[in-house]
Amino acid sequence: MNKKINLYMDGPRLDQINNSYGLEIDGYTFNPSLFKKNGATDYIGYSKKILEICSGKPVSLEVFADDHDGMINQGKILNNLASNVFVKIPISFTNGDTTSKVIHELLNLGIKLNITAIFTLEQIKNIIDIIKDSESILSVFAGRIYDCGVDAKEKVKEINTFIKDNSKCKSLWASTRMPFDYVTAIDVKSDIITMQISHIEKLKMFGTNLNDYSLKTVKQFYEDAKSSGFKI
Repeated sequence: MNKKINLYMDGPRLDQINNSYGLEIDGYTFNPSLFKKNGATDYIGYSKKILEICSGKPVSLEVFADDHDGMINQGKILNNLASNVFVKIPISFTNGDTTSKVIHELLNLGIKLNITAIFTLEQIKNIIDIIKDSESILSVFAGRIYDCGVDAKEKVKEINTFIKDNSKCKSLWASTRMPFDYVTAIDVKSDIITMQISHIEKLKMFGTNLNDYSLKTVKQFYEDAKSSGFKI
């Protein structure tokens, strides 16, 4: 497959990071929920293990404090782990207030940011004056936009146009729901897509003959019924 977008892997376990998936992995993204899913108990210790084996590629690690000073402190600690760390800052605190002051202060410290949990263009407009001269990653949660019954393709296209016209930032298509999101993210000119391993592994199926795949599916259903001893 001819790559036209940077492909990040979202939340792999340590033993999955250096496996072959048929496409070059350009970076990695994590959040506290993914750490929990992977069984991490020591947040910094687990972060260090990730950084030891990811070959210097960009790694986004997220703060989980819910106040200005806490986010600043955690951002500094994560940033100091390695030069390839992008500190993930949510677009708002849990009370809905903007994290713009946190973003501004961390950027002034020279810390690379991945601003996450973005759903609307308005959220980006509210911080554009702060981030426009940085190369921050802006993670737009396309999959969760789709979950709300909204056409994420059109929303992300609009967001990406605004980002490219008004900043040096990179747009990231996040929360993929299917492998075809890879194609959609390219179509709307996202710079990066982050995907779960289950979706990345299916990218190698692109170009599969549909008739052959249909026959394979029929055979699968038949063999499953046969091996299960079902009777009608």
